[in-house]
Amino acid sequence: MKSKSFFLIMLAALLLSSCNTQKDIPYMIGANQLPAEVLQTAAKASDPVVMPGDMLQINVISRNTEAVKPFNKSDYISKLGGGNTNLNSNSENSMYYYLVDANGNIEYPFLGTLHIGGMSKSAVEDYIATQIYPRYLTERPGVEVRFQNFRVSILGEVKNPGVIKATNGRLNLLEAIAQAGDLTIHGKRDNVMIIRTNSDGSRSIQTVNMNDKNMILSPSFNLQQNDIIYVEPNSSRARQSWNVPPALSLGMSSVGTLISIATFIITLTK
Repeated sequence: MKSKSFFLIMLAALLLSSCNTQKDIPYMIGANQLPAEVLQTAAKASDPVVMPGDMLQINVISRNTEAVKPFNKSDYISKLGGGNTNLNSNSENSMYYYLVDANGNIEYPFLGTLHIGGMSKSAVEDYIATQIYPRYLTERPGVEVRFQNFRVSILGEVKNPGVIKATNGRLNLLEAIAQAGDLTIHGKRDNVMIIRTNSDGSRSIQTVNMNDKNMILSPSFNLQQNDIIYVEPNSSRARQSWNVPPALSLGMSSVGTLISIATFIITLTK
């Protein structure tokens, strides 16, 4: 009887040790208690910063559509016989985008080499407008810049790891996790790692505690292009992944069989 009780206690202890405590699971515990004035100080979603390797779509707009055609790459290439100007297929119109080189430069029709590396989206728009007006146009044009490669990678303990694209050039941490199908029950929520490539090519590593209500106030909450999000496995996943050597596994199996036989015999002799 004592042997049976011992086995039951050991089994219960093993099950309990493999479970996460309830406080480790929810996101942003107590976020509804944050004062409105504190929420107003949260870091605003900023414009993405141009980095080497970025692919940009730049459109110059004016009431005089003919006057701005030379400054729109699609119209410029079409005039030179470059082919289809249909911008609905990325595979067909990559030639109409501007690839930022290793020095942060792009080659722009009529304007030549423009250094835009390290500039925000709005700064690039203003810079190009000032390069065109008043030198080439009699009125200041509108300029629209779109990042065609705004994406982040998410891996580790999420249901659907992979690359997530944002067509509007903005993405926050909760949106990325939602698109990845949420963290698994084995994801370590208090130490989510964000690996970021800065505009000068350097890298930085930041950690976010998803359990903490203040995470929505963190500058890391708003992601930047090419961020890598890594969700570390918790201790329960580590225990599950522990491999028992074959010889030890066979020995444990044999011992378990002998204990079962011994327990059965003791029960019969009582």
